[in-house]
Amino acid sequence: MQWRISIPPLTRVLLALLLALSISYQALRLGGIDTSGHYLALIPQWALFTPWVYFTATYSEQNIVTVLIAGATILYGGKYLERAWGSLEFGKFILIVTLVPNFGASLIYVLLFACSSEAVADAPPSFVVIQGSVALQAAFLVAFKQLVPEHTVTILRGAVKIRVKHFPSIFLATNTLSGVILGTDTALVLAWVGFLTSWTYLRFYKKQPDLSSASTGGSQLRGDASETFAFAYFWPDTIQPPVAAIADGVYNALVTLRVCTPFSADDVEAGNEQATARGEDGLPSLLNQSGSRNGRSKQEEAERRRALALKALDQRLHAASIVHKPQPTNPQPPASTGAVDSFPTVEAAGRVQP
Repeated sequence: MQWRISIPPLTRVLLALLLALSISYQALRLGGIDTSGHYLALIPQWALFTPWVYFTATYSEQNIVTVLIAGATILYGGKYLERAWGSLEFGKFILIVTLVPNFGASLIYVLLFACSSEAVADAPPSFVVIQGSVALQAAFLVAFKQLVPEHTVTILRGAVKIRVKHFPSIFLATNTLSGVILGTDTALVLAWVGFLTSWTYLRFYKKQPDLSSASTGGSQLRGDASETFAFAYFWPDTIQPPVAAIADGVYNALVTLRVCTPFSADDVEAGNEQATARGEDGLPSLLNQSGSRNGRSKQEEAERRRALALKALDQRLHAASIVHKPQPTNPQPPASTGAVDSFPTVEAAGRVQP
C-alpha cells in the first residue's frame, strides 16, 4: 500500500492509462474489431476521422517489452518531474510533449507520402502506424538535462558512469542509427520531434518559480535562458561550435520574423542563477523519494528560497564592493621654496596684507 501512496497522483493516472490503452489495443486487434489499429494508434491518413489518436497513440504500446519500457519511463520520470514541478505544470508538460510530437510526426509522413512515388503513380498507400512513448522518453531526458545535468548514473555496478546531460544526445544517436539501419523510422522521427518540442517549451515558454529571488511571494520566470541549457550544450564538446553557429542562425532568423523574443542580458543572468540554485538545493535526487517539493511545508520552502536569495545577494554586494572600491590617494605635500607665500593674510585688525 505504501508503494502506491509514494507515486504522485498524475503519474498514477498515466500508468493506469498506459496499461488500459495497451491492453485495449491488443484486444481490439486480436478480436478482429480493429485489425489496423487506427482506433488507438495514429495512422496519418485516417487521423482526421479519429482525432483522439493524437493523444492515445503515445500510450498504446505494441508488446510487453515496450510496455515495460514506457512504464519505467513514466514511473521514475513522472515521479521526479511531478514532485519537482507540481502536478499542474507536469500535466501541461505531458499534454504538450504528447500532442505536438504526434502532430509533427503525422505532418512529416503526410508530406513524405505526397512527395513519394506512391502519390505520383496513384498506387495503394502503405499506411504508417505511429505509436509508442519514444517522444515522451526524449522529452523526459531533456527535462532531466535542465534540472540535474551533473547527476551521474552508474550502470553495471559502476563499470559505466554517464552524466544525465549526455543522455539526450545518446538517445537521439541510438534512435537515428536504429532508424537508418533497422528501419525503425517512426522511432527516429518521434525521438527528434519529441526532443525539439520539449527543449523549445522548456527553453522559451515554461514558467518556473524564481529560486534566486529575495521575494517569497511567488515570482516567476518565463523559460530558461541559462547558458548550460542552450541547444549546443546537448552535444559533445567537439561539435558544439558548429552546432552553436547553426542554432544561432536559426534563432536570429526566428527573432527577425518575431517568432521568438530575444533573451536579454538580465534573462541570461537570471537563468544562470536558476541553474545554480537548482544545483545547490531544492530538487530531489533521481532515485530518492524523500525531500520532494510536495512534501515540504510552505514555511520550509520559503526559508529555503530566502536563504538562496540572501546568498545570491551577498555575492552580488561582494562583487560590487570589489568593482567600485575607491583607489587610495597619496597627495604629495607642496614643496617648500623658502619664500613667503603669495596668498593674502588677514591680520587681527582686519586689514588684508598681501
